[in-house]
Amino acid sequence: MKIDLTQHPVVHNPERRRFEVKIEEKTAVAEYIMTSQKLILSHTEVPRGLEGNGIGSHLAIAALIYARDNDLVVMPLCPYMAGYIARHPEWKAILAPGINVSE
Repeated sequence: MKIDLTQHPVVHNPERRRFEVKIEEKTAVAEYIMTSQKLILSHTEVPRGLEGNGIGSHLAIAALIYARDNDLVVMPLCPYMAGYIARHPEWKAILAPGINVSE
């Protein structure tokens, strides 16, 4: 099943400290911890059955755009987010000092 992600926007839910997207009654999330200067990406989860549709990337892009637009540096503790940034080096400029990512 191919999912049109343009029909499923990522929503920032600061009360739950996560970015989320709802698809087919399921919610995929990218959880974070935020400080005054950092967005610490701690966990990403895509429900079973929705994997392989680019939903994790959809969440990563939304979180990284949020960090960039709010002058936050990113610390990816989540292996998925670290891997995403490693595969998309245009985002390495917003990594917290001393943070290196690789595939």
